[in-house]
Amino acid sequence: MSKLSNALLRERDLAHVWHPCTQMKDHEQEMPLIPIRRGAGAWLEDYDGRRYLDAISSWWVNLFGHANPRINAALAAQLQTLPHAMFAGLTHEPAVRLAERLTALASPGLTRCFFADSGSNAIEIAVKMSYHYWQNRGAPRKTRFVTLANSYHGETLGALAVGSVELYKAIYRPLLMDVITVPSPDAYEREPGETAADCARRRFAELETVLAESADEIAAIIVEPLVQCAGGMRTYDPLYLQLLRAACDRHGVHLIADEIAVGFGRTGTMFACEQAGIRPDFMCLSKGLTGGYLPLSVTLTTDDIYAAFYDEYTRLNAFLHSHSYSGNPLACAAALATLDLFAQGDVLNRNRLLAQKLAAVAAPFADHPQVAEVRQLGMIVAVEVVRDRASREPFPWQERRLLRVYRHALSRGVLLRPLGNVIYFMPPYVVTPEEIELMARVAHEGLELAARD
Repeated sequence: MSKLSNALLRERDLAHVWHPCTQMKDHEQEMPLIPIRRGAGAWLEDYDGRRYLDAISSWWVNLFGHANPRINAALAAQLQTLPHAMFAGLTHEPAVRLAERLTALASPGLTRCFFADSGSNAIEIAVKMSYHYWQNRGAPRKTRFVTLANSYHGETLGALAVGSVELYKAIYRPLLMDVITVPSPDAYEREPGETAADCARRRFAELETVLAESADEIAAIIVEPLVQCAGGMRTYDPLYLQLLRAACDRHGVHLIADEIAVGFGRTGTMFACEQAGIRPDFMCLSKGLTGGYLPLSVTLTTDDIYAAFYDEYTRLNAFLHSHSYSGNPLACAAALATLDLFAQGDVLNRNRLLAQKLAAVAAPFADHPQVAEVRQLGMIVAVEVVRDRASREPFPWQERRLLRVYRHALSRGVLLRPLGNVIYFMPPYVVTPEEIELMARVAHEGLELAARD
């Protein structure tokens, strides 16, 4: 067989592989595939020896670097004993330990863990559990879900239904359940003179009206706490979550927190809900759960939810949702090693220093004539690029302006993947201050190219 090169692997790939979240025709010319041979720390390397700083943590999953020695060792040890066993009727120590540790880390009251294999499936589980709970509790009219505008919760049909980013959802609408969509508390959309908290309070009042009118039909409200990631890294004030938790309690509605992208330190705390001091009824986790190594997700919930399904077999009200790889021992071992790194490395405090560095390198973007806003929450920074700064009019999406940023960054050895008109940084926690400077410098160069007529 010929020695592998970028060109050869691209050719073989395009003959057979269909990539996610991509117009495959783009990979022939507009966005040539980058074949990755290996990774180390915050860097990836292709078959021609070029290196790329992973500024977006490989779709937000990698926390402690590629080929992390601690996680590698945990996987190697687990491989020698139990790579996999079905999780129906069987159990194993890695899953039990992981459930114990997650429930200890989460808000008090989240005592039960239901494992699956992806973030979308964690959402499906929470949605189905909430609906089924109300059926088991004798409230059959509570079948509807409330979601925030500009939210994203995954792309399986249930998860897609409770999101509202039209790019992903519009074509599949006939296949999806009907949901109630309320305005987002997105602080970027605040009115002149409003603070982020003012905006949150105003938007919550609109949700409160919906709850007052329809709570007897609503099973749950689902939110991405503090950051709507796929919707352009839009942020909002924690006050909204506090008001929402109180309203859910008042009206007898579940609160589902999708912490898939924002959990495990991304926003500055282990879980974003901590910043509002609230406990959801369901908390969905994935992405960074295994440090970016293996597919694993978990839906945490309460003893009250669990008790609604705990009954005699003949009642036929058990939760019959399953995945072949639920609780996979290798994935659980990777997750346990990831939690060890948090426990033993003072990660959140170190991240605060890295976040300060990110803030410093992001600040100059605010002076650019094509930037409407620079926003940051912990280890997430977003730069909102617009055609007109005064009116905040965006560039037409058809122009694909920020594709120029993506291409330029690759040419300079940095992996960025802008979201629409937003350049963002979400690096792994092993990134150095010098690498942060490189990331920002290359992004600024790309912005100059994107802003040209």
